[in-house]
Amino acid sequence: MRTPRERHERIKMRLRLAGSSLAQVARDLGVQPTTVTSVSLGQRRSRRIEGRIAETLQTAPSALWPERYLDAPGTKPSHLDPGGAAPSSPLR
Repeated sequence: MRTPRERHERIKMRLRLAGSSLAQVARDLGVQPTTVTSVSLGQRRSRRIEGRIAETLQTAPSALWPERYLDAPGTKPSHLDPGGAAPSSPLR
C-alpha cells in the first residue's frame, strides 16, 4: 500500500502527463490550490475535488482513494459511514 505522500506524488505525476496539475484543478473548481493539495494528500475530503482529479486522469475516484469509497471494488466492507461514525442501527 502506498503512503499518502507517495500517492500524492503519483497523482501529481499523472496529472502532469495528462497536461494538467493540481493548480489547474483548483482553477477549474474555483478553490485554493492548498485545498486541492490537502485532498490529494488525504488530509481533507472533498468528493467534488476527488471527482475532478479522477475525471482529469480518466479514472474513478475509488481507484485513487479506495479507502474513502466503501463500495469500491477490492475494498473490505466497513460498518463506518464515510464520516467515520458508526451507524446507530444496522443497515438493512
